[in-house]
Amino acid sequence: MKHFIIFVVYISKISKMNFEQGKQEFLGTWGTLATQWGINRTMAQIHALLLISPEALSAEEIMEELSISRGNANMNIRELITWDLVKKILKPGERKEFFEAEKDMFEIFKRVARERKRREIEPVLKVLEQLSSIEEDSTSVDVVQFRKTVKNMTEFVSNANKTIDTIIKADENWFFSSIFKLMK
Repeated sequence: MKHFIIFVVYISKISKMNFEQGKQEFLGTWGTLATQWGINRTMAQIHALLLISPEALSAEEIMEELSISRGNANMNIRELITWDLVKKILKPGERKEFFEAEKDMFEIFKRVARERKRREIEPVLKVLEQLSSIEEDSTSVDVVQFRKTVKNMTEFVSNANKTIDTIIKADENWFFSSIFKLMK
């Protein structure tokens, strides 16, 4: 969320520019920003292009606009579909596949949070669960400190996991009213 706010502030400070300059600035900035969520730059630029496109785009249109190879476009589009940020659209009479991005920013935030949780938090919780079941009866300082650290880390990551679950299930109005209450 912090990076998104920085992005909005940055975009608002850009001096007057024409549409093409603004579009290129948006694609580049979104590409840089999204790398903070664990998405590669090209994937983020494809996402940004689809966000600002009024209609679904074909892979060829994406390749041409971003000057990327077919393989790069297809790989990153598939990954965006996996993250549930982009969906495939079939147009009657067209053999090509077209793609469009989810445009609701709160929904995008929730989907990114859900994917990051799946890729990062859940694997850490599994490892911590395994580590907490170590059956060494030693009372050595090393073992005691290890168990204490694993326990503290498990509690912290579990709480983060619960918070992300709450955000994912949250309604947009509830989420923002809660955030504003915290800021007071």
